[in-house]
Amino acid sequence: MNLWNEIQSERRKLITRRWFFRDCGVGLAGIALGTLFAESSKPASPQTRGSANPLAPRPPHFPPRAKRVIYLFQAGAPSQIDLFDHKPMLAKFDGQPVPREVVKDQIYAFIKPDAALFASTFRFARHGQSGAEISEAFPHLATVADELCLIRSMNTHAFNHAPAQILMNTGSTLFGRPSMGAWVTYGLGSESENLPGFVVLSSAGGTSGGASNWGCGFLPTVYQGVPFRRSGDPILSLSNPPGITRDQQRQTLDLLRDLNSRHLDATGDPEIATRINSFELAFRMQTSGPELMDLSQESRETLDLYGVEPGKPGYAMNCLLARRLVERGVRFVQLFHEAWDHHSEVHKGVKDQAAATDRANAALIKDLKQRGLLDDTLVIWGGEFGRTPMVQHDPNGGYHQGRDHHPQAFTMWLAGGGVKAGITVGETDDLGFHVVRDKVHVHDLHATILHLLGFDHTRLTYRFQGRDFRLTDVHGEVVKAILA
Repeated sequence: MNLWNEIQSERRKLITRRWFFRDCGVGLAGIALGTLFAESSKPASPQTRGSANPLAPRPPHFPPRAKRVIYLFQAGAPSQIDLFDHKPMLAKFDGQPVPREVVKDQIYAFIKPDAALFASTFRFARHGQSGAEISEAFPHLATVADELCLIRSMNTHAFNHAPAQILMNTGSTLFGRPSMGAWVTYGLGSESENLPGFVVLSSAGGTSGGASNWGCGFLPTVYQGVPFRRSGDPILSLSNPPGITRDQQRQTLDLLRDLNSRHLDATGDPEIATRINSFELAFRMQTSGPELMDLSQESRETLDLYGVEPGKPGYAMNCLLARRLVERGVRFVQLFHEAWDHHSEVHKGVKDQAAATDRANAALIKDLKQRGLLDDTLVIWGGEFGRTPMVQHDPNGGYHQGRDHHPQAFTMWLAGGGVKAGITVGETDDLGFHVVRDKVHVHDLHATILHLLGFDHTRLTYRFQGRDFRLTDVHGEVVKAILA
């Protein structure tokens, strides 16, 4: 037995050395170079979390204004022209060709640059003390206009759905980068012991960018988003199979934990820490998951506020679940609603999706505020780009009175979490084509979100393949105008 123990001890040392050589580069030159730059390449948050809970709460770089995020991602790209960016000049020149000097060098996904101008068929009005201009399509959101920070000068460099969605969520048009939610949980951990730190809820269709929108990329997989199902147990196989008691399951998990802990001590592989955490979290979720989904605890008044019908999943229920999740310490909740891609019949499309989402959006803000959660919960609303001020009309292709993709200018809004309420940032030209004041690129938005969470976006990094990566890559400026 003593000889066997010695053999195992030597084996662990060998594996550990092999792991060290693999991570530090090939050969002594790689080791020397790694040592030379070691001090300058340390990330803000420890890259190796050890055998303890890798989602344990961690402090940011400076005191945060927001502690958690709810991101209402409107996939497909809502039309800012019909919702937030009122352009009376479009009505004056409706149906006329676009001036060539306006659209020179512009690339569109489907239409030709000389397509006719297309005025919105929705009425606009000013709301609240702030006087925010909001379309009649959003009557409920108009009631919380003074809580909103409207950004009418958003800009992106991707003009098709999949790359634009991935850019908006990961800071890059390339697959394989960590999503914003993964970066946030990597930097801050989670305050929930019984639920994932990053939860994904979906309604309508699937996103063009797929799971990359909430993936962890090269970060340890413990930081990726966990999609919840729309009904029943939030995650499949959460319940024990027939004949297996909770005590039996606990004994099995204890054995797995001990074996995995030994393997972690021998190799230092962070994915083993993820595995240990996942097993333990799943065990705790057998109690917390059903409790989360049990809306019988909510008052009739609250259900009516959101427009939730128990047993009927959808966007409204997801907004209510988002509030329940952040109440339970979840750090990042992202709702994906893929239904805004209106290449045809934009008036009907916007009207239908506004009816499906408007009430719940406003309810979420009101509910968070009355519970004292809005001040430190950052709420984000928006899609991957905007829609053209020109019409997409092609009877042969089946398109009628729609709008094409428009990356040059679009609108998003923020609320709570240290954001200045009741303001409108940025401006587009008279026809809504280009930003003419206070342009905010996607990278700037990401830098600002991280700032509100207490991070210098240039210092929240992770070393991968010899380079320090970050959400904003080598770009991004904090938009100080929106900070409270």
